[in-house]
Amino acid sequence: MKITTTFNERVLAERILAIDTVRGLVMVIMALDHVRDLLHLPAQTQDPTDLNTTTAPIFLTRWITHLCAPTFVFLSGTSAYLSLQKRRQQGGSTAQTRQFLLRRGLVLIGLELTLINFAFWTDIQFRTMLIQVIYAIGGGLVLLSLLARLPVRWVGTLGILIVFTHDLLLLVPPVASPVGQVIWALLFRLQLFPSPSFTLLVAYPLVPWLGIMLVGYASGMLFGRPLIDRRRWLCIGGLVSLALFVGLRFINQYGDVAHWSAQRTGLFTVLSFLNVSKYPPSLLYTLLMLGLMALLLAWTDGVDNGLTRVLRVYGTVPMVYYLIHWYLIKLIMIGLVYAQGYSLVIGTLSFGRPPGFGVSLPVVYLIWLGVVASLYPLCRWYGRYKIAHPEQVWLRYI
Repeated sequence: MKITTTFNERVLAERILAIDTVRGLVMVIMALDHVRDLLHLPAQTQDPTDLNTTTAPIFLTRWITHLCAPTFVFLSGTSAYLSLQKRRQQGGSTAQTRQFLLRRGLVLIGLELTLINFAFWTDIQFRTMLIQVIYAIGGGLVLLSLLARLPVRWVGTLGILIVFTHDLLLLVPPVASPVGQVIWALLFRLQLFPSPSFTLLVAYPLVPWLGIMLVGYASGMLFGRPLIDRRRWLCIGGLVSLALFVGLRFINQYGDVAHWSAQRTGLFTVLSFLNVSKYPPSLLYTLLMLGLMALLLAWTDGVDNGLTRVLRVYGTVPMVYYLIHWYLIKLIMIGLVYAQGYSLVIGTLSFGRPPGFGVSLPVVYLIWLGVVASLYPLCRWYGRYKIAHPEQVWLRYI
């Protein structure tokens, strides 16, 4: 079947606004997690999802942000698919788009290792390195630039296979050699590599997140359908994903290393049921978050109102927002550190936070809203600048 028989040319000629809307929503939510990490008083010593020590507000503040990373990764795959199809419809070479995916992936990895990690630790010597979501997206785009040669259904099948089976890799014994351990962690497993002079934390191993990206790539086919059809299929996909989550979670045997259990209250039992593992993204985590994401896409597709227009401002410039919001939050943290009479700690896994520093959860929410609001004018200007200057190729990378 030809692509032209399944893809609506008018759809490809336009931006899919629901993608920008949902991406903008999760970018706004993402900032909440980063403000909490850097500023909330218990963030240094308390796991917000540890049901033995957390509270429901702290748990939910962290849990809602689980939606962000899989949405970013999934929609990166979807956007790659739409770019390739648009190139085909215009009679261009898809090889150029694949080369762009390769270059953009390498740029993202470079940003992760430099500007982003400097924002984390404020250490010019780079004695601490955190490998996280931008590495996962960048590495995924590099691999997708190769896999995009294959039929779309093959790519989607590979993605589903990874999503449903990578939890089995947790059964593989640790690799013996130090170099092998680093490679294995970069590909498959969360692992910390501490040393007196340099610490590496691999938080987002590539392959589990690649599975999500490949599913997003194959799901791009939905966006060539008429609006009513794609909304229906997004709803069906979201509900099926959530139903699979509920069924597998209830069985409590496969799909997440953290099993749920009855807790001291009914509310905390529900929280236990929802407390899925992100590092690496378990099958149940992926089913739950992508199910919610699909419903959000269905509900916002074709919707144009004040809220969706605001969210799209953030969603059309994700990389600039991501970079600047980290530096802005870090500057706020530094100012509050000295305002509270502390000194900045450099070169540790504490984001520079000294022991005892922090603010309450309500203050975290106020600062989060201030950060998001303050970035709106810049994101709006940059988005318009990109549209007005298509000849500046470097803008496509940031």
